[in-house]
Amino acid sequence: MRSSNPVFSRRGFSRDNGYAGFNAAPQAGGPAVGATQGNPYAQGATNPYATNPYAQQDTQYGAPQAPARTDVMTIDDVVTRTAMTLGTVVVGATLAWTLLPTTPTSYGLAVGAALVAFVLAIVQSFKRKASPALILGYAAFEGVFLGVISEMFNERWSGAPFQAVLGTMAVAAGTLFAYKQRWIRVTARYARIGMAIAIGFILVMAVNLLLVVFGGVEDGGLRSMGPLGAVVGIIAILLGAFFLTLDFKQIEDGVAYGAPREESWLAAFGLTMSLVWIYLEMLRLVAIFSGDD
Repeated sequence: MRSSNPVFSRRGFSRDNGYAGFNAAPQAGGPAVGATQGNPYAQGATNPYATNPYAQQDTQYGAPQAPARTDVMTIDDVVTRTAMTLGTVVVGATLAWTLLPTTPTSYGLAVGAALVAFVLAIVQSFKRKASPALILGYAAFEGVFLGVISEMFNERWSGAPFQAVLGTMAVAAGTLFAYKQRWIRVTARYARIGMAIAIGFILVMAVNLLLVVFGGVEDGGLRSMGPLGAVVGIIAILLGAFFLTLDFKQIEDGVAYGAPREESWLAAFGLTMSLVWIYLEMLRLVAIFSGDD
């Protein structure tokens, strides 16, 4: 399966880097048992993270099995790395909010920090292995950007950042609950349709930005602070929730298939990017509904 986030666009936790991981029920650290049954997208039953592909055959003939792997990804690893990454974002945002005044220079620094964070994210996405330094560097620069932007919004709409944080937590918790209850089933068709909508949305927003910059439209166009902007913001938040479901599926597959422990950094990276997306959209939405233009 492929995720919305750049880090997951070239690699996945499924067996064939396609959609084979959907609806499978493998065991962590070993070969996928009956992985093709009930999974129309599976192209094989081998687990790339298994240390002994003949473990089933060894069991059948009574031969000793290979020792269990101890370097596999766990939920605790993902939680720990995510806490570190989000903690770095929060520290960077807090320092930027506290130390940088709301001046044009600070806004320039915020844009620069956002560009550096984007470059670090792209570099990490093309690396074959996770780089904690790149991921934490991305989080730090992203935090600086969020800190300046949040302070700017707070000066005009008092309390907007706090409300946006609460809204982001609510969206993340609600999405996780719906995913765990299987109200949302991440299938190949679900991922394809969702990604098509997301790509279309991003392209439309890019065109809108160009029109705003070059004077084709006024007041932000589709990203205005009026009712149209609110509708676009809600769509963007729903897409952020969609990204989270893909991240949850990636994590679930990684743990189930016994992915290497270092993959937990990539899982944390993906979750952080999705949460940042939701927070920024929630910040705009709170400002719009505040009605204090």
